[in-house]
Amino acid sequence: MNNSFDLNLLMTPKSTSLKRLRFNSTVQIVLQNTALLGVENHPMHLHGFNFYVLAQGFGNYDPANDTSRFNLVNPQERNTLGVPVGGWAVIKFRANNPGVWFIHCHLEVHLPWGLGTAFLVENGGTPESTLPPPPADFPQC
Repeated sequence: MNNSFDLNLLMTPKSTSLKRLRFNSTVQIVLQNTALLGVENHPMHLHGFNFYVLAQGFGNYDPANDTSRFNLVNPQERNTLGVPVGGWAVIKFRANNPGVWFIHCHLEVHLPWGLGTAFLVENGGTPESTLPPPPADFPQC
């Protein structure tokens, strides 16, 4: 048995890419909070959506066994969730709000650690589910 861990996991690579989501797709995310060096609190917040908390537990998430613990009948609905210290949580939401939406730890010092990213939800097929184009005088990057 090898007790070493991959040193590449110590720092999160920086990126400017977004995760694209099809409009009205179902998104399920496992939030894992078992740190390599120190256990820390992570209140995760999703902008633009409420999500359902399907399950929470301690240790590492095990998809072979932990999916049987999912609450699919009456899950809690939230937009912020404290991921258990030394554990995990599984959330699910429908990507039915077009635009760019931030998901992040609410402890600002954790953002440089990589605890923040964004989703780009594509437009839907109706005028009500499509963002208007930016104004003609909108500054370009």
